[in-house]
Amino acid sequence: MTRAPRWPREVLGALAALAIAIAVTAAVAAGPRSVLLFRDGDSLVTTLVARSIAVGQPQDWAMSTVLFLPESALVVLLSLLGLGVAGTLATAAIVTLLALYGALRLAAGAADAARAPIAGALLALSGFGLLAITESSPSRDALEPASLLLTTTYYSATVIASVLAVGLVRRTIDRPGRRLHVWALSAVGAASVLTNPLFAAWAVVPVVAVLAVVAWRGGSSRRRTAVWLVAALVGGSVAGLVLRLPLAGMIANTGVGYADPSRWLESAGYYAFLLGERASTVVGVLGVTLGFALWVWCVSASVLLVRRGDVGAALIAACGWVMPVLVVVGAVVLGTHAARYLQPIGFAPVLGLAVLPALLPHRTARPLGLPVLTGATALALLVASAVGIPRIASAANAPDADLDCVVEWTDAASRTGAGQFWTVRLAKAHLDDPRRLVQVDHELRGYAWLVNRDDFRDGVVSFLVIDDQSVPFALPDGASLDGAELIDCGRYTIADFGERTLTLGPQRS
Repeated sequence: MTRAPRWPREVLGALAALAIAIAVTAAVAAGPRSVLLFRDGDSLVTTLVARSIAVGQPQDWAMSTVLFLPESALVVLLSLLGLGVAGTLATAAIVTLLALYGALRLAAGAADAARAPIAGALLALSGFGLLAITESSPSRDALEPASLLLTTTYYSATVIASVLAVGLVRRTIDRPGRRLHVWALSAVGAASVLTNPLFAAWAVVPVVAVLAVVAWRGGSSRRRTAVWLVAALVGGSVAGLVLRLPLAGMIANTGVGYADPSRWLESAGYYAFLLGERASTVVGVLGVTLGFALWVWCVSASVLLVRRGDVGAALIAACGWVMPVLVVVGAVVLGTHAARYLQPIGFAPVLGLAVLPALLPHRTARPLGLPVLTGATALALLVASAVGIPRIASAANAPDADLDCVVEWTDAASRTGAGQFWTVRLAKAHLDDPRRLVQVDHELRGYAWLVNRDDFRDGVVSFLVIDDQSVPFALPDGASLDGAELIDCGRYTIADFGERTLTLGPQRS
């Protein structure tokens, strides 16, 4: 009997994932985390890259340790759709969640080697979505890592690459003879470390640790496979570090200063405080409980799958609990103080759901037919689109008279002004020509951080944009805000010096 093709079910799985992605994006966009999605100074770096390219500006970027290469490429491509700044970012969130589904689908296993892998990948994406919608703080420093994936700045490509790496390792363990997966793993490692060295901490170290156990407990054939995988992952990562050398001019901060092992106790207290803050609300308790339950399930599933001899699936579950443990311990030992470094606690435990079908009791009933699955998927996508897209559009197009005032005044003035990082980036991203607003510090020195250095080429400005987040300016050449005309734009104030120009100081980062 001819076997039915798999592609219709794969297409339906992708469409179901699209429905989940729309629903999750709508929930986050309509909540307090929308600040990070649409308005945060850090989150707008990819938008500023796209705007800079669109106006034909020479590219001379000052980035952090992270280069945001895949994230920027995505926003540049999506910006061609003409959806506006917020609309593009919302679309990028949906696409990113779809990419996560693709990585989870790889981790769930091949259709002929794993049980119900599409359902497993959808379960994992749904679990991740539930974690994201329980996060409700507008702060970028909150211990709410899942929803950060929806932004294009907080390492979304590294999250997806980490899951991809785990999936490629599982596929190779399941079918040791396929070297294509080994080469793909090496390429993922190289590309990921090139754009973000955190991939080494999030994926390389935990996966190598799990593969070491596989090599130790397995036979000679499995040991050889594990060695090849470790070599591919480590070798690719080293290649990524080498590829960063020609891009050294873009890296304004190597990240070395972020670590201070002498402050490990302070770091532990800081993360404990963030956890307590996260659990201070009902929805926060639900999120913490769900995350911990998923972590415990990963531990249990890895043990059960090892006993059944399903090493590939066991590896997925093991990574689900090993990744968060090693990353949290490493972050504390290094004395870090940044919740965004702990994102594996959000995405890794859902890996246990990807292998859940392998542990469910076998049913004698026939699986649902294609017509039933098609109807259910179409209904889910219709409901998600009908409810979610208007909510996303409403959040993306929410009126902001204060921002409009600054943007319209600056566009009309056709002169160059300046403002501090957290103040000026939102308006800068919405200008017809983003070069009209330059990023400076309170002493009017060019602040070369997540910005195109070409902005500072002219070296003079004639007005300042100020808000409550601005540190009081200490202006050069005896200039004072008292000599400027003040234009009220709500939460913003434009201090216009008219024909007088202020000279920018030397750049700093």
